[in-house]
Amino acid sequence: MRLLHTSDWHLGRSFHRVGLLDAQAAFLDHLVATVHAHDVDAVLVAGDVYDRAVPPLPAVELFDTALHRLAEAGVPTVMISGNHDSARRLGVGAGLIGRAGIHLRTDPDGIGTPVVLTDAHGEVALYGLPYLEPALVRERLGAGKAGHEAVLGAAMDRVRADLARRPAGTRSVVLAHAFVAGGAPSDSERDITVGGVAAVPCAVFDGVDYVALGHLHGSQTLTPRVRYSGSPLAYSFSEADHRKTMWLIDLGDDGAITGEVRLDCPVPRPLARLRGRLDDLLADPALAPHEQSWVEATLTDPVRPAEPMARLTERFPHTLNLVFDPERTGDDPGASYAQRLRDRSDQQIAEDFVAHVRGGAALDGAERAVLHGAFDDVRVDAAEREVGR
Repeated sequence: MRLLHTSDWHLGRSFHRVGLLDAQAAFLDHLVATVHAHDVDAVLVAGDVYDRAVPPLPAVELFDTALHRLAEAGVPTVMISGNHDSARRLGVGAGLIGRAGIHLRTDPDGIGTPVVLTDAHGEVALYGLPYLEPALVRERLGAGKAGHEAVLGAAMDRVRADLARRPAGTRSVVLAHAFVAGGAPSDSERDITVGGVAAVPCAVFDGVDYVALGHLHGSQTLTPRVRYSGSPLAYSFSEADHRKTMWLIDLGDDGAITGEVRLDCPVPRPLARLRGRLDDLLADPALAPHEQSWVEATLTDPVRPAEPMARLTERFPHTLNLVFDPERTGDDPGASYAQRLRDRSDQQIAEDFVAHVRGGAALDGAERAVLHGAFDDVRVDAAEREVGR
């Protein structure tokens, strides 16, 4: 059975205030064309269909058009909700839409009920695990703890229990939206940390033939059977080096992965991250290939130059982001502070702040737990408000 694995469409999202709806429409055209060109048997969409719980109307219309085209192609599609989606909104009409071969899996109660497809070698059971916010689904799933590993483990127990009741030789596929250990994040994914822990071990998914992951925006192979497709478009400059693709996976008659191909997605405009003094960036002939790219420029001039954006856009008209990182000496306190903030989580920054205002005394375990709880409460409150919208 040939599977096309994609995720993280984020319909309705912009890139530094540049609308991406046309680029997203071009990707969906490419997706439908790929389904026909490669004789795909099923399309897997592993969450974050939309960029926010209440998407703009043009994004909804684009999604509706994509569903009609996939249904007309006669190729079953299995789709789960991600942490950016409103599961309730995305799942409206799922029963009716399912009759057209578009299977929306947004309700945790349906985790153990797969979409069952058949080919010449028998049945393939496809299980959809929507994004599982631990605080909201722990009791429903009977998880012993409130973390991501616990709730995903409980969900996979339901998957394995259902699979055990099926005929011997039934092949299995799981779609999940999660941060799995070993994956490399980028700046454009929303934090899903619970109690300071976001990643779950790959072993949570043991016992199935293929796991189609969503959430991380870079295409990644954690094991031959566990993969991220990544997002089809770049949504931050941290993705400038990503190759945006979909996975084409052939599932053999015994559940083995008999073939995998990365299929490139259309690139609306390349990304470039440039760094240096303004005059050097404007004069360097080696930067000519980036003159039509979307550009993020980090200026290292010791003194901020006059009208830097206006001067940059004369050569790089699609400059979208300007960062100042002046050259400093090693003992410069400003450089030290900037370095401390770089690549640090909100939790770590908050801990540093508390320690600073009380004279450098580090937080003890109980105090860290209070901060963990505060950040978790804010995130869960936001998730509950989205569910209720």
